[in-house]
Amino acid sequence: MVRLFLFITLGSAFAQTVSAPTMTLEALEKMALANHPTVAQAQASVEAAKGRRRQAGMYPNPTVGYSGDEISNGPVFNNGEQGAFVEQRIILGGKLRAATRMAGQEIAIAEASAQSQRLRIVNAVRMLYYQALGEQKLVAVRKDLVALAKRAVATTSELANVGQADQPDQLAIEVEASRLELGLVTAQNSLTRTWRQLAAVTANASLQPVPLAGSIESLPRLDFEQSLARITGESPELTTAQAGFSRSESAILEARAGAIPDIMARAGAHYNRERLELNQQPVGWQSSFEVGISLPIFNRNQGAIAAARADSRRAKLDLDRARLSIRTRLADAFLEYQNALATAERFQKDIMPKAQRAYELYLTGFRRMAAAYPQVLISQRNLYQLQEDYASALITVWQRSVDIDGMLLGHDAAMAP
Repeated sequence: MVRLFLFITLGSAFAQTVSAPTMTLEALEKMALANHPTVAQAQASVEAAKGRRRQAGMYPNPTVGYSGDEISNGPVFNNGEQGAFVEQRIILGGKLRAATRMAGQEIAIAEASAQSQRLRIVNAVRMLYYQALGEQKLVAVRKDLVALAKRAVATTSELANVGQADQPDQLAIEVEASRLELGLVTAQNSLTRTWRQLAAVTANASLQPVPLAGSIESLPRLDFEQSLARITGESPELTTAQAGFSRSESAILEARAGAIPDIMARAGAHYNRERLELNQQPVGWQSSFEVGISLPIFNRNQGAIAAARADSRRAKLDLDRARLSIRTRLADAFLEYQNALATAERFQKDIMPKAQRAYELYLTGFRRMAAAYPQVLISQRNLYQLQEDYASALITVWQRSVDIDGMLLGHDAAMAP
């Protein structure tokens, strides 16, 4: 399918028809979320937490066994008493409910961690996407500049043939054309590097460079207060901290429940073979029952309760710290975003059009022998550096926007969940 791409080059527009298929940001994100191993790892952690919650609410199994007493071959004992018993621990104080609540908070933490990991993957893809989009633009403008330089070489050669340009001018412009060609090669190499990184983050080794859909020059608009409200309301980082605080509150209840002793009950039946009856017959079947409870005299779980309360205070402070950290990091990211946005807008509206126009005028004047080549060279080199700065500003604007929209979670996709 043939698509028409508009590249804004050096402040002016030119159209280029590309027959290769294009790649969208959404397609790259879906690919990464489907393939990256840390996403599956994070989901496995959620399933493990669910399994632990189920186990936490399980009642303890009874114990069954054999019992024997006064076993002897004597004429009276006659192998004594032999039988079976069953023993059960009866849980009191709501310990199972408390343990289930604790495990439920572990699920919330695991789910928040999984969401964080998915966002990190998406952030990594978006960072590289806008990096590649900026480098794709830089390659396009470098190609255009190389073409202009080659035309200048041809013009100089024509002027030299008629004796209107000397050899130093010819050599200088050929050197400059070679330098611009080298700049194009380095830009292409950078774009290739970014595509290789995209192949890694999407876990797709067969991913090949293709034209990217989208425009890096359509600058994102963000508001600090809106971004802060969104992050504090939706951030998995805060969700994890809140779940940690809730878990610590459940730990206090669990520690208090631990102070309540459980009941141990035991019942059994045995056959008494002792010949204690008047007719020398065995006593026969007998039963037994025992019940006991630990008296909380010395150990009332005081240490565990105190530790749980301290952990709860620490978790509450950690939640407060996370909120403050988000505000601080957002301030830093927003400063970089605002500076890059102001730079990119100034380049778009003022610097690049003027630099492009100055270069074109000097080049036209040189072709008409109305300007010296050093003036062309200076304007060309200035334009070359401005391209770098403009592309860098565009990439920074979008990447800081990704940071902010991505909940300030970073983009280390290789990080284990």
